[in-house]
Amino acid sequence: VHLVESGGGLVQPGGSLRLSCAASGFTFSRYAMTWVRQAPGKGLEWVSTISGSGGSTSYADSVKGRFTISRDNAENTVYLQMNSLKPEDTGVYYCKVVVLGNDYWGQGTQVTVSS
Repeated sequence: VHLVESGGGLVQPGGSLRLSCAASGFTFSRYAMTWVRQAPGKGLEWVSTISGSGGSTSYADSVKGRFTISRDNAENTVYLQMNSLKPEDTGVYYCKVVVLGNDYWGQGTQVTVSS
């Protein structure tokens, strides 16, 4: 299992970013995918999860209405569209999958929201 995140960067408050997570090594469409973030000096925070088919999504209250998770099963990629970004959204964003009871994580992508 291999997960590679991309799309992070520096953005001003109120701006947008789209994160991508390219997956390989497993049957992508069979598994839910999750985004998790870690703010500087803080613990891991669950952000959003999407089902294997893409038909079911869930969000943390802190991002609901601003972030949208989606996936392209033909491209084995999951996305996180982040709008109306706030300084408190700053952190490293990871995608995660649980395959056969094992957690797999990408290397993360840094998102910095600052003026």
